[in-house]
Amino acid sequence: MAAGIVTADRSDTRPNPRLTAHSRRRGRLWIVGLTAVAVVSVVMSIGIGPADISPATALRILAHHLGLSVDPDWTPAQESIVWRLRVPRVLLAVGVGAGLAVCGAALQAMVRNVLADPYVLGISSGASTGAAGAILFGYAAGAGQYALPFGAFVGALAASLLVFALARANGRVTSIRLLLSGIAVGYALSAATSFLIFASDDPEGSRSVMFWMLGSLTLAHWDAILATVLVVVALTTLLARIWAPRLDALTAGDETAFALGVRPDTVRLQLLLVVSLCTGVSVAAAGAIGFVGLVVPHLGRRIVGAAHARLVPVCALLGAILLIWADALGRVVMQPRELPIGIITAMVGAPFLVILIRRMTVSHAR
Repeated sequence: MAAGIVTADRSDTRPNPRLTAHSRRRGRLWIVGLTAVAVVSVVMSIGIGPADISPATALRILAHHLGLSVDPDWTPAQESIVWRLRVPRVLLAVGVGAGLAVCGAALQAMVRNVLADPYVLGISSGASTGAAGAILFGYAAGAGQYALPFGAFVGALAASLLVFALARANGRVTSIRLLLSGIAVGYALSAATSFLIFASDDPEGSRSVMFWMLGSLTLAHWDAILATVLVVVALTTLLARIWAPRLDALTAGDETAFALGVRPDTVRLQLLLVVSLCTGVSVAAAGAIGFVGLVVPHLGRRIVGAAHARLVPVCALLGAILLIWADALGRVVMQPRELPIGIITAMVGAPFLVILIRRMTVSHAR
């Protein structure tokens, strides 16, 4: 193992091959419970902000727009705040949070390291570079309203393919080479993004990129971008759930995967393409939001274990809940100014990472 690389205790991610009826039942109960928490969180968070709106009023406005018969006892201002501003924002938080969490779980299985996430592997850095180019220099301007997500996806895909090419040696891609390549590409693309900001002669565009890179859901609207995020995240979650046996096989090691009839290189390439798409559209819509893909999979494994058939849906729900409340906190903690959501997730994720590293150090010392 290369010096200086923090590797995980494999027992954290290796799934139990004997999936008992009790564990399946426990997983289903957690999924049902987290789904209920997510629904309640959506309704409650819609009312949180500079203009407080009660959950009951928010729920009635939602029911009205969903076609249910409700007496309109709210003001036009309340309806505009709830339906035009906060509902799209909360839905974007659900999509981005779920997408980043599922991508993190998939990448950790792919490289067999619990410290992996879209940022560690350079995918988010590639998306940021592509999006910055679209904002500052008009790259992909022909794509119209899809210019930003298209640029972010192209950047994420290019970063993924570069990482994959650098990690491939002697016809194989090992997890440690993939991790090291991702770190190197991530640093290089972060520098490229900084250079684009420095080279631009558009001060307003540079400020927009800097604010966007901190992560924010303020640009959420009822538009095609929101729909694209929700559809892509739903498809990514579905594919990750379908590919759960392959993810379990990768976690157990390449030799075990071959024995189970799984081709690790093919699966890794498929995962990189899907994760690139999901990360690209998430970063394009909400900016660079870190630590969600790192923190949530660890919480999910502690709740339902490492088998991805249960872990993937639990991660999606936990990621959505985390980002819903992080965004709600960002709206009120520094009123009337809004705190970028990426700062809040970093404040939560950094201490968690320190605790994780300390726990891993103690585990290896025994």
